[in-house]
Amino acid sequence: MTTIEILKALTYFLILPLTGLYFFIRLIAKMIKDEVKSAPIIELFIVFATYGALLLTVLTPFLWKWSGMSSLGAMYLILVAPIVMGIIAFKHRKTRLNSNYHKYTFISGILYFIIVPIVILTFYVLIEYLRINGI
Repeated sequence: MTTIEILKALTYFLILPLTGLYFFIRLIAKMIKDEVKSAPIIELFIVFATYGALLLTVLTPFLWKWSGMSSLGAMYLILVAPIVMGIIAFKHRKTRLNSNYHKYTFISGILYFIIVPIVILTFYVLIEYLRINGI
């Protein structure tokens, strides 16, 4: 394994997930400090995990090799995440006025249905471009 491959693996498997976890913990600490009533901690964890899985799935072809785990992540993003993010958005449609945390949890649930189709379409166009140009 070359140094570049080791750095890619560390970035993909360690640095990116730990960065997401760090920001999640900071967000929870801020919610506690702000004394948010009925803080959406579990929902935010799911939002962080889902968008983190989307980021890792998008970066997989560039930083690592596609694998069975990548396929499972993609299947989660296509089959399960829309249901989960829809439930989160539906649950917070009434509580979104409680705090900015509730509002942005609601917005991130809705945005999933906009972001994922854009990402899928972009990848399709990129793959077709590379195929046509023989790259």
